[in-house]
Amino acid sequence: MMRFVFSALLLSCTLATAAADESRAIVATRTDQGIRFAEQGGDGILFYQRVAKSQEGKFARANYLHPLYDLDGAVLTEDFPADHLHQRGVYWAWHQLRVNGKNAGDGWALKGLRWQVEEAQIEPDDGHSASLRLRVTWLSELLADKAGESLPVVEETTTIRVYRQENDARRIDFEIGLRALHPQVEIGGSEDPKGYSGFSVRARLPQEVQFVGVEGPVEPEKTALEAGPVIDLSARFDKATSGVAILQHPSLPKYPQTWILRRQKSMQNPVYPGRNAVVLPTDAPQVLRYRLVVHRGAGEPQLLRKWQADYAADQAVSP
Repeated sequence: MMRFVFSALLLSCTLATAAADESRAIVATRTDQGIRFAEQGGDGILFYQRVAKSQEGKFARANYLHPLYDLDGAVLTEDFPADHLHQRGVYWAWHQLRVNGKNAGDGWALKGLRWQVEEAQIEPDDGHSASLRLRVTWLSELLADKAGESLPVVEETTTIRVYRQENDARRIDFEIGLRALHPQVEIGGSEDPKGYSGFSVRARLPQEVQFVGVEGPVEPEKTALEAGPVIDLSARFDKATSGVAILQHPSLPKYPQTWILRRQKSMQNPVYPGRNAVVLPTDAPQVLRYRLVVHRGAGEPQLLRKWQADYAADQAVSP
């Protein structure tokens, strides 16, 4: 009899655990604007903006994430912030884009460049994560092809992998591949000592926001600073403290990249390549890998070190 009761209890616990796991299964849904990731029957996780979005016809942008939510449904990111209308959610963009020395646009400031999303393939939840595989053409409005149309300059192949929530944290991986469609295509950051450009997070910045790295608290500076491969931003968003950590993969060029950090009215950015532009390959793409960890509570150095070690051990997202 006792064995039967124990078996019944074990089965009940197993079914309850399975039901809880399935309640955290990730569902990706297409809309007329893009793709929404959410937990099964629950809160939103993020939204990928596929279609160009503007404010009164200005500052058109696409191919970025907003909103990004914390684990309790609070919005973490901003779009069209009044202080920098060109900044947007989670994005990857560069001030300098040149073809054979000619200006091909400014993807950071949203001038002379647009993004055409050719493919957006959803890979359903496999029990651990769901993914979005993108193929995007960067079209220069400053340079023309032989037909007089906007010149395709870069082919971007990006994979965004969204993991199930686990231990009060959710990982979101980005693998961004950039391949030049012409010889001598260059990308670069702002042409000043800051050098900002690349992968960026325009987060809400409450007054008490804290920055932490693997060695402890980090204080933003005017120019790029060295702070290791991880920066965590945490604050009280709506009703509770939560945060987002930005992790750099060891495969990145210039690893660990320096950081542009701001306490107010701006984005957070691991800088690549800086003010000096680099040439993109025309054969295999240049791959840039980053991870976000959205979590409850404030960031702790010991936990950041563990997250970074786990990320460093991960294989590439793409096969």
